[in-house]
Amino acid sequence: MKLLGSVTSPFVRKVRVVLLEKRIDFEFITDCMTGAEPLIEQYNPLGKIPALVLDDGVCLFDSQVITEYLDAISPVAHLIPEPTRERSLVKRWEALADGVLDAGVAIVLELRRPENERSPGWIARQRGKMERGLAAMSKELGQRQWCTAEAMNLSDIATGCALLWLDFRFPDLDWRGQYPNLDALAKKLAQRKSFKETPPDA
Repeated sequence: MKLLGSVTSPFVRKVRVVLLEKRIDFEFITDCMTGAEPLIEQYNPLGKIPALVLDDGVCLFDSQVITEYLDAISPVAHLIPEPTRERSLVKRWEALADGVLDAGVAIVLELRRPENERSPGWIARQRGKMERGLAAMSKELGQRQWCTAEAMNLSDIATGCALLWLDFRFPDLDWRGQYPNLDALAKKLAQRKSFKETPPDA
């Protein structure tokens, strides 16, 4: 299978980490967004990454759809529990982490506009979403070692990718100092082989 994406996208990183944790072989294509007719548009009509092209040519897009598929096709390192409530809690964490990322990406894109076209109010609203999301993560995590279970699963991967991306794009945001429990979780995840092999600045 082929994964279309970029090394700087936290959503792509989440998929890459899952692929590595599940020990699934894949080809990573990083030049899919360039050119007059970007390759990504051949597979995802929305032109968004990540996109996962399966061996039969079917393409999956949206990181949440892709991670769920990957967890189902391999028994290695089961990352999403079967019981309904536990599964919903994991997906809830993933949605929260992705929501923090959505707000952060919105700010990054807004700051790429000419300064006279930027909306400070829009940036402030997105910043508020990020800050409330981080506060909710910290409160939910509490003193636990992992987000939703006794071992790492998709909720932790999604959270780790979000937190480490904030370091990359928002170094002024002192979430580590404000939320020591999230800092401890991020440090633990950063030591895993799957995270070491997928830094956003590689």
